[in-house]
Amino acid sequence: MLLRDLAKGDDAEIAAIAAVIAHTAPDILVLTDFDYDLDGLALTLFAERFGDDFPFRFALQPNSGIPTGRDIDGNGRLGDARDAQGYGRFAGDGGMAVLSRFPILTEDVMDHSKLLWADMSAATLPQTETGPFLDEGAQAVLRLSSTGHWIVPIAVPDGGPVSLLTYSATPPVFDGPEDLNGLRNRDELRLWQAVLDGGYGAVPQGFVIAGNANLDPASGQGFSDAMAGFLSDPRLQDPLPGQNTADWPDDGPGDLRVSYVLPSRDWTVVDAGVFWPTREDADAHILGGDGLAAGVHHLVWVDISR
Repeated sequence: MLLRDLAKGDDAEIAAIAAVIAHTAPDILVLTDFDYDLDGLALTLFAERFGDDFPFRFALQPNSGIPTGRDIDGNGRLGDARDAQGYGRFAGDGGMAVLSRFPILTEDVMDHSKLLWADMSAATLPQTETGPFLDEGAQAVLRLSSTGHWIVPIAVPDGGPVSLLTYSATPPVFDGPEDLNGLRNRDELRLWQAVLDGGYGAVPQGFVIAGNANLDPASGQGFSDAMAGFLSDPRLQDPLPGQNTADWPDDGPGDLRVSYVLPSRDWTVVDAGVFWPTREDADAHILGGDGLAAGVHHLVWVDISR
């Protein structure tokens, strides 16, 4: 359906998202919740909306929608969207992609997406009063990444490369008292901590962590203390402390900070922001009268240099 909507060219939300991207004009762009297809047709069609701005594109098949063959959510049925490696109604549902003005060094990409949750150091798997929520069969197949964890090197012109550490974590909601999604969300974040600690190979130099953590450091559901602790890591810079990035209804989650662009300390942060114009701003028309034309998530941007 994404490919169909892109081809028709009349989807209002896609048009608004494209307008935001064109307005902010990033050099490197991470897209989350972007459906994957084997030949990259949808990604190519989307990138072509920007002319020659993004000649380099990258996507791997996400874990979302890949069947596990197990009853992951424990509802007694197999084959539900929540029984996949990551929530998905079909393989490729809600994937990730990277668009870039600069060459993506695809041969040097590191993909940690197939790491089993049970195999992660100090993993915290969900429990019930009677024992593990995930049986041995589920633990033997369920990956930690609900979408993916990629390290994507990009050859930027002012020295480099920049190593893009990108992911999109499961929301820490939509489960039961076992807190499967909350615990998984926290461990998806902890995987980057383990990478920076050298637990999965050499620590990338000149890195930027960019993606949707689905976790606010102070509010909302989930283990906020884990996000707050991560943001205080001395190897990172947090250019936008306290800045919300998502606009959910006030009778629901409300405004939260869930998306992040976090450069390593060896970058100089020139500027940063979230594209979230007020109604009085000249750019407000891009997001429509209610500010939601491009969806509840807002684009996060950071300008960096060496």
